[in-house]
Amino acid sequence: MSTAAPDEVVYLDHNATTPVAPAVLEAMLPYLRTAYGNPSSDHPLGRSARRAVEEAREQVAALIGAAADEIVFTSGGTESNNLAIFGTAATAGAKRRRIVTSAVEHPATTAPLALLEASGWTLTRVPIAASGILDLDAALAALGDDVALVTVMLAQNETGALMPVAELAIAARAHGSVVHTDAAQAVGKVPVSVDDLGVDLLSVAGHKCYAPKGVGALYVRRGTPLSPVLAGAGQERGLRPGTENVAGIVALGAACELARARLALDPVRLGALRDELLAALSAAVPGLVCHTPLDMAIPNTLFVSFPGVLGTDLLAGAPGIAASTGSACHAGEETPSATLLAMGVAPEVALSAVRLSLGRDTTGAAVALAADRLVTAYHQAREEHSVPETSKRE
Repeated sequence: MSTAAPDEVVYLDHNATTPVAPAVLEAMLPYLRTAYGNPSSDHPLGRSARRAVEEAREQVAALIGAAADEIVFTSGGTESNNLAIFGTAATAGAKRRRIVTSAVEHPATTAPLALLEASGWTLTRVPIAASGILDLDAALAALGDDVALVTVMLAQNETGALMPVAELAIAARAHGSVVHTDAAQAVGKVPVSVDDLGVDLLSVAGHKCYAPKGVGALYVRRGTPLSPVLAGAGQERGLRPGTENVAGIVALGAACELARARLALDPVRLGALRDELLAALSAAVPGLVCHTPLDMAIPNTLFVSFPGVLGTDLLAGAPGIAASTGSACHAGEETPSATLLAMGVAPEVALSAVRLSLGRDTTGAAVALAADRLVTAYHQAREEHSVPETSKRE
């Protein structure tokens, strides 16, 4: 058993957000202090800011194998997804009024799609298999010449499952459809190449890869038709007007450069730690269910159900463990993870799910400590807060 201090916090919520890396903070600070020029201004401070933005554009592009002029800076993953979705819809011809997506997208994708659906667009939501991976056969069958956009996330934010975007993109583009992927959870965790994926649009969120919140990017393949969502002075080739967040953009560039340097080692180390955590939990929790497809997932993510207890009760009883559940609370009642339900998981099992997502600072000692605390909390929760057999709080 671990002898770590009882107040030591183990952060296992890196899929929610990551800490700003020290080198990233150091890179951005000058642009908050002295190098505060507007990149559109034609004086030394402005020109210095412009050079910094363009250098960051090159750094982001290098991480995903793009050209610098294919990177459009945004306020984050949500804006990037909205620009990709609404921007593509605005350019689609009258005969292309359908969008193909998966049943387990992030709200940053599902919400704008729902608005389009309400305005008359047709959405085809492709199911996922019990493994959590997109049903590729069903996705291919859903394609057609009436599809304007195919948007499927690269890595699922709860299970970590990697989706067959490359295979889907080949077929979709053969039909003349634009292909977008929300890569917020994948970029920096696994190698990502826009050419290998064959996508036209790809979203990046800074705070998922050790940059601050409030900055992101959208990759736009040359020649891809896209209309701006905002109107303004024409920055970012007119696709994202507004004075650039220079400090945030510099931070995103630095984070992407750092991620590129670490991609040879980080996935292997994090995958090994994830497997250690799963082994420790499985040995101590009879019937533990793993919802992450370990061989087809980002290596830092472990989504597991602790049988007979609510995930919220488990985490409430695990002091110092910062993690997420797969459920949501509405009007005092627990709602199971929609992702797990889409996988065919029983509601009572879905309610017991906890997402544990590791990061660069996670150590073997932290994993051991987390396992100890979660196992202890599990046994306490089984005694105090077990899921009622009659209602299961569905």
